[in-house]
Amino acid sequence: MVVELTGREALALRMTSLLLRPHPTARSSSVAEVVAWFGAMQAQDAASGMWSLGARLPGLSHADVHDALERREALRTWPMRGTIHLVPARDARWMLELTGVRSLAGAATRRAQLGLAEADAARATEVLGEALAGGGRLTRAQCLATLTAAGIDTGGQRGYHLLWYASVRGVTCLTPNVGSAQTFALLDEWAPAPHRPDRDEALALLTRRYVRSHGPVTAREFAGWTGLTLTDARRGFAAAGAALAAVRVDGEEALVDAALLDAPREPVDDVLALPGFDEYLLGYKDRSLMLDPAHKDAIVPGGNGVFQATLVRAGRVVGTWKRTVGPDRVTVTARPLVAVDPAQRVRVERALGRYAAFLDRDLRVDWPA
Repeated sequence: MVVELTGREALALRMTSLLLRPHPTARSSSVAEVVAWFGAMQAQDAASGMWSLGARLPGLSHADVHDALERREALRTWPMRGTIHLVPARDARWMLELTGVRSLAGAATRRAQLGLAEADAARATEVLGEALAGGGRLTRAQCLATLTAAGIDTGGQRGYHLLWYASVRGVTCLTPNVGSAQTFALLDEWAPAPHRPDRDEALALLTRRYVRSHGPVTAREFAGWTGLTLTDARRGFAAAGAALAAVRVDGEEALVDAALLDAPREPVDDVLALPGFDEYLLGYKDRSLMLDPAHKDAIVPGGNGVFQATLVRAGRVVGTWKRTVGPDRVTVTARPLVAVDPAQRVRVERALGRYAAFLDRDLRVDWPA
């Protein structure tokens, strides 16, 4: 029997899947457990990635999350869609082989635009591999200097492309920032005991992780999230097994973690302050359950792919926020997209206070007229 869900019920379950509300079976208390639950978490912006974890791990500070990443509970790389994600360290290699390689399809065209040959990319990967061998760890600037010293042109966007290429090829990975600087290490040294499922097993595993952490979702959403073909997405859905359950959301069939079918489906009037680059929005192509189309330009100004941090109430975007971090205080400018009365302002400030506590800073909130 397929359970029928309204859009509001689906949104309530989706917020639970995203670990933004208590889950009936997931008891994630560490960075490793949260990242494993998702399989991959958007982390193109390092600061956003840190708060994506902090928002789901109440009581942990920025320093706690950083220390967990130094312990290699997760790492950052480019597993899919050409964007950086947090992934479990032991799963990075098979994810690159399953989904990351698809982003290489357009790499030749991009290299031609940049004036690079395939031989340049291969040489850069070899140079970086040699420079990082033996436990080496270099900042982005040091990596580029190493390539330049080897006679490889890193001007313009060439350097970024070559660093991306080496990681997608499974040679390097991103390690925790030193200050504000990106750092790189060898993937084999940072994750020396990789899990090696075959392709079908990997596809089923990634499907289960995506559905349990984002559901209810369709195969089209899974294809959009992974960059896989719709054919592969449907294969993954078919192979995912009994852990997932079929539902219909406003007449369209979708899958959800079976454990959620007994969870409350009524909206909860919670208030959250989420980073811009978070699975809450970036985990989906169709964001209509969470975002009023009239507010799209406020969230992604100019459609440039740079998402603003969001204020969320009962699962719906109700505003944006920007922060300036000082040595002792974080100053946040809150911009509502809907009417906010004084009582609701207090709740927004409480949500923003969680972020300030994560950074171990005092909080000041400005409400522009």
